[in-house]
Amino acid sequence: MHDAAAKSHEPKHPHGDEWFARPDTGSGEPGLSFGCTQCGDCCTGAGGYVLFTPEEAAALARRLGVGVEEFIGRYTHDTAAGRSLREVRSEFGLDCVFLDREKLPGRAVCGVYEDRPMQCRTWPFWKSNLESPSAWARASRSCPGMNKGRRYDLQQIRILRDKVEI
Repeated sequence: MHDAAAKSHEPKHPHGDEWFARPDTGSGEPGLSFGCTQCGDCCTGAGGYVLFTPEEAAALARRLGVGVEEFIGRYTHDTAAGRSLREVRSEFGLDCVFLDREKLPGRAVCGVYEDRPMQCRTWPFWKSNLESPSAWARASRSCPGMNKGRRYDLQQIRILRDKVEI
């Protein structure tokens, strides 16, 4: 969600809108850190959507051993944003239909990880999370892997950011 009030109070940075291009106070390097903790928080919560392309639908159908029509009927639903992966109610909220909380105790893993949609592959480097430092901070409150783990350089962030419109 876009927060115009918060954005208007963000300080301007010499690197334009790419606030993450400024050197990190600790390392002196530009970029951002992220390391997935397999908590599942990005795959659950309030209702949302995970959009996918026809190619991704075909890959997911192959992985599941079903035809594309069966995949669409069984694992997806219509949303205002477009066709989305289905959600299932859990004690954590609404989980992605492919989120597996049983395979690895204490972890939440993607049951279709190798074929997951681009929207999932590019988290947390979505345009909406990169709008401003406050947008990144807001997203990091529900994602323990943000600001930890592997350092992504500017080129990597830009490539991931530009793959989806979220």
